[in-house]
Amino acid sequence: MPDLVITSPANQRLKDLVTLRRRRVRESSGTTLLEGLEETTLALDAGVVPHALFHCPDLMLDPGAGAALVERARRSGAEVVELGRTAFEKVAYREGPDGILARVPSPGRVLADVDLPEGALVLLCEGVEKPGNLGAMLRTADAAGVALVIAADPVTDWGNPNVIRSSKGTVFSVPVASASTDEAWTWLAERGVAVVATTPDTDVDHTDADLTGPVAVAVGSEKYGLTDAALARAQHRVRIPMVGQANSLNVATSAAIVVYEAVRQRRAV
Repeated sequence: MPDLVITSPANQRLKDLVTLRRRRVRESSGTTLLEGLEETTLALDAGVVPHALFHCPDLMLDPGAGAALVERARRSGAEVVELGRTAFEKVAYREGPDGILARVPSPGRVLADVDLPEGALVLLCEGVEKPGNLGAMLRTADAAGVALVIAADPVTDWGNPNVIRSSKGTVFSVPVASASTDEAWTWLAERGVAVVATTPDTDVDHTDADLTGPVAVAVGSEKYGLTDAALARAQHRVRIPMVGQANSLNVATSAAIVVYEAVRQRRAV
């Protein structure tokens, strides 16, 4: 059968897609929006099977690659829908859309369902508010081989389209989970994972801490950092040396610096 073609931006299916920009709708449906050729390709590489893939040939920057992705999604069992330019621009959530958008299962899992490898490196993000920072940390986690990223007391959800966009789709390639701070700390302690908290209130540089074993690097919210409760339960506290006037780094930058120090130490062992 030929693909369904939608040209009207007033189509009800498109209106339903737009509602997935709201967290409540994403959580109740268990689905979210994934936009972009590169991001969707990475998600499919990670085993994601879209519920539906929407494409607009007129907007594709690379028609050959776009057509190949559409066919790949079709073979995976996804419904394929062609959209007219105006209709696609109705549902696209980023500037300069490239003609690929999918409705996919929301990323994320329950901590109880996660099996950590021996000597795992984990990234723990407590109360991080900005989707862009979460996305940037996911790209670091993907590049560094982090075994799990936990959002503790999350302000946003992993299925937020802006998290997906800023992560370049790596939210589907890196195991991610959400939990309360207490649940996260308890779960890590039960598995022998030491928590290394980043804070300026310590004399220990991040390069002086042993990050070679099972370790969770913990970072806090953009404004306040880690909570007192989180700092009290951490086995170690480390700082990143700074000589400028500012007293803190962007949280995603801080996470990347400490995570890659752990990678360096592990390679040196």
